Amino acid sequence: MGLSSLYLAWVEDLPPRLNGVRKRRGLSLAMDDGVILKTDHYAPDTPGPHPTILMRLPYGRQGFGGIAEAYAERGFHVVIQACRGTEKSGGEFDPFANERADGLATLNWIKQQDWFDGRIGLTGPSYLGYAQWAISDALPPTAAMATKVTTADFRPVVFPSGAFHLNLWLSWVQVIEGLRNSPLATAARMFSGDIERRTEKAAAVLPLIEADKIAVRHKVTFWRYWFDHAIGNDAFWTELDHRHRLTEQTPPVHFISGWYDFMLDPLLADYQKLVSLGHRPFLTIGTWFHVAEELQRDNLRETLTWMRAWLMGDKSGLRQRPVRMHISGLDEWFEFDAYPPGPSQPSNWYVSAEGKLTQTDDRATGMDRYRYDPEDPTPNLGGAIFAFTGAGAVNNETLEARSDVLSYTSRVLTSALTIIGQCTVTLEGRASLPDVDVFVRLNDVDPNGVSRNICDGFVRVTPNTPRQSNGCWRLTVPLHATAHSFRAGHRLRLLVASGAHPRYARNLGTDEPINSATIMVANDIEIVRSSISITLPGYDVG
Repeated sequence: MGLSSLYLAWVEDLPPRLNGVRKRRGLSLAMDDGVILKTDHYAPDTPGPHPTILMRLPYGRQGFGGIAEAYAERGFHVVIQACRGTEKSGGEFDPFANERADGLATLNWIKQQDWFDGRIGLTGPSYLGYAQWAISDALPPTAAMATKVTTADFRPVVFPSGAFHLNLWLSWVQVIEGLRNSPLATAARMFSGDIERRTEKAAAVLPLIEADKIAVRHKVTFWRYWFDHAIGNDAFWTELDHRHRLTEQTPPVHFISGWYDFMLDPLLADYQKLVSLGHRPFLTIGTWFHVAEELQRDNLRETLTWMRAWLMGDKSGLRQRPVRMHISGLDEWFEFDAYPPGPSQPSNWYVSAEGKLTQTDDRATGMDRYRYDPEDPTPNLGGAIFAFTGAGAVNNETLEARSDVLSYTSRVLTSALTIIGQCTVTLEGRASLPDVDVFVRLNDVDPNGVSRNICDGFVRVTPNTPRQSNGCWRLTVPLHATAHSFRAGHRLRLLVASGAHPRYARNLGTDEPINSATIMVANDIEIVRSSISITLPGYDVG
């Protein structure tokens, strides 16, 4: 038993270890084009048959060794493979492009091994989850999947609402390049906040195509290829979109995510598609962000329970209801039969003549104005971002104090308001330049006046966005899904701004190509007060 698997067993309260483990590291698997991918095999040291778990990852095999050993100690063969162009595997890393072909080749290799008994499970978070979807339609009849903080379609992750998810890709490229070249130093940078500091510095570079040289101190092939080929190119994404592989034949799936994960909404779309096809997938959502410790440990206990149920026929550990979610504010876990848990009891909020959020339709008149200057862009603060420090719910005081952020606050609530699902904000506005972003955020203000972000949404307005006769656009902005209770004594607060940099690449106001743009122009924005409304999906959870 390794120290890492022992630690995981203790932290996750795993079921007892059943056997020892034999390890074969550094196996050389030839892909169909001859490229060699380095692969590890962890095998139970007791006679079989034993089901198999496969994880394909771009982050280095060593970091997942403890997880693999923990699975193997509980009766599973485990195969871990470094994706093409990562760690010691051959070829060049081209994100998403090779996971279908390489995954199928690896699956065929597994099927040829004398220890494989026909049962296989796929597991892992983020990119590992995407690699699962890439081969999900080629699995044997006895199979299961545990997909975490991921989706079958990465296009809305890379380009949310038409913008570029700059923070994600500048941070992720540091992780990929760092783990390949300096894994220990990169791990230290994650904990120290240096990844985020380097991202901030690189995000300030124009043109953005040169930001890779600041982030990792050299040119990155896929970064530059994406700027030249992935933006506005539907054909680029066709082969990378695996949503069509979600069918009636998809194996049982357990979706796991967090309310502050930037991939939550696409994951929920995958979940809803399987439900519409007649599946009964499990769904677990905590008040977590993408790299929260609970998710980084791969939710071992949940995955073991799932794999034992569908690969070993032992469903004794499965919960009775398929949906389990944490509701912040209440700080409690709840179980439901579906997500959303039935019809909501929506409440509508408006901006009153006093400038406050109210449920009465006594709407304010006039316009609220601010200037968005890309040379001093409205910063992102917390939220559903890819970050090792600073993600999730944080104090929004510094953001709300800026002159380029509008703020509307309700009176103190006399009773709790619990919401589950997607809130929407509707507003009208116009700007001196036709290219403008609209960022809206819903906050919870506690009795001490501390304002913390719950959910937010983003829309990019272009010259093609329809205008009304007065020149205003009318937008309905969906906020990312959440489950939260605003307690009695708290207040709601709505923020309106035109950026969240570097989470979304700042709008320079010129409509120049994002890869080469260097000119920045300030934009004057007007928001029609009477048009602002918020719809909240309310629930009585008892």
